[in-house]
Amino acid sequence: MWQCLKCGREFKNTNQDHYCGKAPKTIDEYIAAQPEETRPILINIREAIRVAAPNAIEKISWHMPTFWQSENLVHFAAFKKHISIFIGEEAVSVFMDKLADFKTKKGTVQLPIDVPVDYLLIAEIIRWRVQQIES
Repeated sequence: MWQCLKCGREFKNTNQDHYCGKAPKTIDEYIAAQPEETRPILINIREAIRVAAPNAIEKISWHMPTFWQSENLVHFAAFKKHISIFIGEEAVSVFMDKLADFKTKKGTVQLPIDVPVDYLLIAEIIRWRVQQIES
């Protein structure tokens, strides 16, 4: 077991990425707590999701920004070198051709921080997710 020196939590993996400290209560709090260079990306991802899923409710779930519409529609979270978008395994499979340049795993897409983000693709995936939930 590895213990984080900052927050004291224990993990199976050494240096495991995790959220130290008090969990944010809102997406605004979450974004404000991130590094300055990451904030604009998170704001734009949030806006792309808002536009694609106007009826979704914003909340924090699993210490991450989450949009909920009858179920968790999407989570997203910032890490040191990437931003992960948790869209579900089916969405990753459906959009695999468009996600070929990104690392994907178990319904998650990792967007490197140093590469421009395709917000239109994010919106397209979220619109598909909404359609799946509503049908």
